[in-house]
Amino acid sequence: MSRDLALILDSWDYDSKGPNVSRILGLDGSEKIQTRLDLGVLQMEPSGRPDGQTPHGCDTLLDYYHQRMSGYDPLLAYEDELALGRDECNELKQEALQYYHRYQSVFLLGDYRQVLSDTDHNLRLFDLVKEFARDPEDRLSLEPFRPHVLMMQARARACLLLEEQEFDGALELVEEGVEEIEEFFRSVDRDDLIESSREIEFLRDWGQNIQSRRPLSHEERLKRELESAVESENYERAAELRDELRGSRA
Repeated sequence: MSRDLALILDSWDYDSKGPNVSRILGLDGSEKIQTRLDLGVLQMEPSGRPDGQTPHGCDTLLDYYHQRMSGYDPLLAYEDELALGRDECNELKQEALQYYHRYQSVFLLGDYRQVLSDTDHNLRLFDLVKEFARDPEDRLSLEPFRPHVLMMQARARACLLLEEQEFDGALELVEEGVEEIEEFFRSVDRDDLIESSREIEFLRDWGQNIQSRRPLSHEERLKRELESAVESENYERAAELRDELRGSRA
């Protein structure tokens, strides 16, 4: 049997502007997630580890190493044989990459709860590597990706509220996401990166977009009508609106 992917690729054109994600039914009868890339297709399980593997009999490598490090003092990581070596860190990075591809894909499918689960996995994986890697270079190797994961978490949380038309709550979560990323930069003494952070810029721009789409409250509508009445010198209508505003605040 030929393993040529041409049949799949020819029937699914890659769109550089996306999205290029779909859910399909696998040969085993279970759902799969496929993402079309410029040079091929990724196929992932919708839950659990994206490649469907159970390393060392555990659901994920993260779970395996959490069990291994249980009760272990990270301050001894650089000298203890249980510390994470270069190969082990690389395996964990590969798992993080799998979860990255999936949370990016399921976000486009609107599965925001899976995004939260997958981003939480990666943040915990980053923490594990930072605490237990033997090599100082490995300990910091995943930290540059933390702002992106925090941004995606904020987006997923806010999108869940936007589905319920809870605009104010969504805006609060977007602002919390900005604050989390800013706090991260401060924690690593890189305050200078706050102003140039693409993640912060995206969240702020998105917050403004949400604000522009948020329906006005009754009080906000009255204020706008009042401003319009004053501008048009319709003082009688302006007086009525002021009375109505006072009544709405009572």
